[in-house]
Amino acid sequence: MFALLVWQIGATIVNRSFLIATPAAVVQRLFGLCTEAGFFGTLGFSFARIVSGYLLALAAGSLLAVVAGRFHTVEVMLWPFIQTIKSVPVASFIILCLIWLNSRNLSVFISFLMVLPIVYTNMLQGIKSTDKKLLEMATLFRVNWLKRIEFIYLPHLKPFLMSACSVSIGLSWKAGIAAEVIGIPDGSIGEMLYESKVYYSMVDLFAWTVLIVIISVVFEKLFVYLLRKLFELLQTPRV
Repeated sequence: MFALLVWQIGATIVNRSFLIATPAAVVQRLFGLCTEAGFFGTLGFSFARIVSGYLLALAAGSLLAVVAGRFHTVEVMLWPFIQTIKSVPVASFIILCLIWLNSRNLSVFISFLMVLPIVYTNMLQGIKSTDKKLLEMATLFRVNWLKRIEFIYLPHLKPFLMSACSVSIGLSWKAGIAAEVIGIPDGSIGEMLYESKVYYSMVDLFAWTVLIVIISVVFEKLFVYLLRKLFELLQTPRV
């Protein structure tokens, strides 16, 4: 409510609808968008590609972290690539990848690329900070790898993975939508944002932006909730 109040005050002070749309106008436009043909197709297009890139990065980052945690040479070899991805601006990657990839799949790769170093770094830090005494005890009592993963690694990695997921989901949406705005694939949210800018439709621009925020937040909450439930299920004692 406070954020909406600040938004309304800002719109009232500026008093130019072509610069800042009011919350009421944006909400009205959101309901209008829901009734337009192709609206859910547009949502599905962007959602499927951005989430696919995110899930691929989550899997790849976790796997690379496990290998790098086991073999220091791999960590050293991956370091320049991870640092480069973290340092290079998203726009540079988008423009470069447009030369290699079709614009319809650009958001998949860009979301993957932006999330990968976050997941990899957090998971690697968690693996490297695992209690060495517990691992020595597991070795002494000849505990197999499945039991080590279940009772030592998973409980320790949980906060690192939860933190990585919480941070990276929003970034995947920002990067993915930015890729669509530059690549302008047909039937995407990025195309709608680009058209809003071309036709100077501030209400549409705000409406689609609010929609992106809502989808990103809902997906983050749902994914983190399911991930937490998965950890609880894996850590439940079995009779």
